[in-house]
Amino acid sequence: MDPRKPIIWVHEEALGPSNPAFHEYPDAPGLFVFDEDWIQHEDISRKRIGFLYESALSLPVSLRRGNVVGEVLRFGQRHGADAVITTKAVDPRLQRVSAAIDRELPVWMIDPDPFVKLLKPPRLGRFSRYWRDAEAVVWEDF
Repeated sequence: MDPRKPIIWVHEEALGPSNPAFHEYPDAPGLFVFDEDWIQHEDISRKRIGFLYESALSLPVSLRRGNVVGEVLRFGQRHGADAVITTKAVDPRLQRVSAAIDRELPVWMIDPDPFVKLLKPPRLGRFSRYWRDAEAVVWEDF
């Protein structure tokens, strides 16, 4: 049975207006959390943080900073949510976060349309590595 009062959790892999969660649940409140642990331990650049911030500002979401699991659960509790809607993630860190949230509040994952269909799994970590694999596929029809 579909959730009646969900919230939308937007993560870094789905920061755009084409996020299918907004299309399927247009009235659900949304949240993006700047994960302090990830930013500090992975040495995320200010440029990337700025990109995430500008992207999040273009979406109908509340912005928080802190532990993603805790912030999503608090946001869900405040809104009386019966589920969390998000998009499937490739990043193992985001998969672990989704699983931790799901232990407290059901997580419904939507398959996003891929930017590009790669022949092999993407190399995570740096966008430039991903782009080296994706660029030829993106431009092959032009």
